[in-house]
Amino acid sequence: MNEAFKQAKIAFEDGEVPVGAVVVAKNKVIARAYNQTEKLNDVTAHAEILAITAAANYLGGKYLNECQLYVTLEPCPMCAGALYWSQLKELYFGAKDPKRGYRACNTHMLHPKTKVSEGLLAKESEQLILDFFQNLRKKSL
Repeated sequence: MNEAFKQAKIAFEDGEVPVGAVVVAKNKVIARAYNQTEKLNDVTAHAEILAITAAANYLGGKYLNECQLYVTLEPCPMCAGALYWSQLKELYFGAKDPKRGYRACNTHMLHPKTKVSEGLLAKESEQLILDFFQNLRKKSL
């Protein structure tokens, strides 16, 4: 999760919503990503989506059924859908997202075999997001 948090800090510095993600296979980080929706002018360029794509490219296949995803924020419904189709083995996320997280929409959006754990670096991840939006509000005044 520390590696995902480093990615979130990069997003913060780049003016992106600070969410970071890493994919791990066989105890090795095989993909790193952070939100790049502004940079790429693409609403689908969430950290999870970019990490899934990078991991699939690394593995040479579309399924992540032997992989773990560490992400600093609860995935949104779009990302949860992508995680479902990738058949992710394990999801670890930091901060909850009660407004836009997948569980606000449907708690069964992930693949039935995906193991979910939450709360890793939750306070730090949440604070980074709060700081980001507070800075954004200050700039708009």
